[in-house]
Amino acid sequence: MKEASAARLKATSASNAPGRADEEASPKYPGWRVVAAANLGVMVSFGSLLVFTFGVFLKPLAAEFGWSREEISRAFGIAAMTVAFCSPVLGRALDRFSPRPVILPCFAVFGFGVLALSQLSGSLWQLYGIFLVLGIVGNGTTQMGYSGAVSSWFMQRRGLALACVMAGVGIGSILHPILAQWCIGMYGWRTAYVLLGSLVLVLGLPLTALWVRRRPDGHAGSYDFEGLTTAAAFRQREFWLLVATLFLSSMTANGVLTHLAAHLSDRGMPAGSAAFTTGLLGGANLAGRLATGWFLDRFSGPRLSMCLLVLMAAGMWILSRADSLPVAAVSAILIGIGLGGEADITPYLLSRYFGLRSFSTLYGFTWTFYAMAGAAGPVLFGHVFDSTGSYSTLLGFAGAMTLVAASLMLWMRRYRIL
Repeated sequence: MKEASAARLKATSASNAPGRADEEASPKYPGWRVVAAANLGVMVSFGSLLVFTFGVFLKPLAAEFGWSREEISRAFGIAAMTVAFCSPVLGRALDRFSPRPVILPCFAVFGFGVLALSQLSGSLWQLYGIFLVLGIVGNGTTQMGYSGAVSSWFMQRRGLALACVMAGVGIGSILHPILAQWCIGMYGWRTAYVLLGSLVLVLGLPLTALWVRRRPDGHAGSYDFEGLTTAAAFRQREFWLLVATLFLSSMTANGVLTHLAAHLSDRGMPAGSAAFTTGLLGGANLAGRLATGWFLDRFSGPRLSMCLLVLMAAGMWILSRADSLPVAAVSAILIGIGLGGEADITPYLLSRYFGLRSFSTLYGFTWTFYAMAGAAGPVLFGHVFDSTGSYSTLLGFAGAMTLVAASLMLWMRRYRIL
C-alpha cells in the first residue's frame, strides 16, 4: 500500500516538472510522430473502417443474397464477441511487449480479411467466418493498440495526444462511408471491399513500423509505467463504474451506428443523403474527440463524460422522429459529438486512475464488455426491425439507456494524476 502511494507521489511530482510541459508542447517532440502514425493507423482500423461502413453494405448484401438484416447483423455481432474475448489477451501482450510486434500482424490479417469480403459467394457461414477472423485481430488495430505507447510520451498533454489519436476514427468515419457508398454506386460492393482492404494495408502498416514505439526507459518519464496491478484495479469501484457505463453506451451506440443508414433510407431519404448523414456524424465525432482532448487536460473527466452521454441520448431521441435531412443532421451531430468524446475519455481515465503499469490489459478488459454490448446492440436493432418494421421505438429506449449510463459518472471519485 505504501509502495503504491509512493509511486503515485513520484508520478505526481514528476508530472508537475516545468520542463516536461514545455517539451511536450514542441512540434519537434518525438512523441508527436508517434501520435501521427497512430492517427493514420486508427483511421483505417477495425473501429473506424469496418464499424462505420457496415451499415452501408447492409442493403447491397441483402439484395445480392436475400439475407435478412438480422442475419447480416449477426456477422457484426460475431466480430464484436470475438473482440470481447480476445481484447484482454491482446492487452496483456501490449503490456509485456513493444506495440509493433502486436499491431503489425493484426493489421496484415485485418487488411486481407476485408479484401476477402469481396469474394463472398452467398454462404452466411463464409460471411460469419471472415468476421470471426476480423474480430480476433480487430482490437490490435484500434486505439487500444496505440494508446499505451502514446500515453508513455505524454503527461501534461496526454488528453490532447490521445484525442489526436482518436481523431483518426473521426476522420475515417467521415471518409469511409462516403467512399464506400460512391464505390458501391459506381462499381459495386465487391470493388468497394477491395478498395477498403487496400487502404488498410497501405496506410496501416508502414508508419506504424517506422514510428510507433514506447518512450525509451532512458528518458525522464519512465515513471509513467508505475501504477496499479490488474488485480488491484479490479478492486476499485471506478473500474466497474467505467465498465458499466461503457456497456450501456456501447449497446445503444453500436446499434444506432450499424443501422443508421438503413433507418434514414426507410424514412424516405435517398441513399446519398443517408450516407451524407453518416459522414456528418463522423465529422461531429472528430470535432468531439479533439474538443474533449482539450477539455480533459483542464476539467474533470467523469463530469465531462456525463455531459457527452447526455448529448448522445438527446441525439437518439431526435433520430427516432427524423423525417428530413436537417433533423437527421442535428441528431447525427449530437450523437457524433457524444460518441467521439466518450471514446477519448476511457483510456484517459484508465491512465489517470490506475497508471500505465497494466494499462493495456485493463483497456482490453473494458473492451471485452464494450464489445459484448456492441455485439448485442446491432442484432437487437435488426431483430426489432424484422419484427416491427421500424426502429423508432427502440431508438427512444436507446436514448433512455444512454442517460442511465451518464448518471453512473456521478459516482466516480476524483482521480489523482499518475
